[in-house]
Amino acid sequence: MISFQGVDVDVPVMNPEVLKRWINGFVGSYGKVVGELYYLFCSDEYLYKMNVEVLRHDFYTDIITFQFNDNDAVLSGELYISIDRVKENALALGLRYEDELNRVMAHGVLHLIGFKDKTDEDAIMMRQQEDFCLKMRNLYGF
Repeated sequence: MISFQGVDVDVPVMNPEVLKRWINGFVGSYGKVVGELYYLFCSDEYLYKMNVEVLRHDFYTDIITFQFNDNDAVLSGELYISIDRVKENALALGLRYEDELNRVMAHGVLHLIGFKDKTDEDAIMMRQQEDFCLKMRNLYGF
């Protein structure tokens, strides 16, 4: 089950059924299945406050992912995404907002799969995996 909810902002305009097919598809390409994924869209300030209070990180971020289970085969978790940060990053990088939003949505799931991004090497691998997931969108009606 995949759901999309707004916390303190509206859910971005998107086709939820196409997104669900895409997410299930790329998750399956890693030999995993989706259990319960909750995409929770919020403001910069909401996510910053969560980052400080829960993770003790004093900085803005585009996504925070919380894993629900220890089952390697079934992915379940909450993915909090700052719409403000996604828009700002898209503008700064010269990307379409929708493309950056999809990248961040895939990024959170990739964390649940087990990919990291703390070291330079891990960040390069994460970016490659994000690109792989974005390329898969064409298979699912984007």
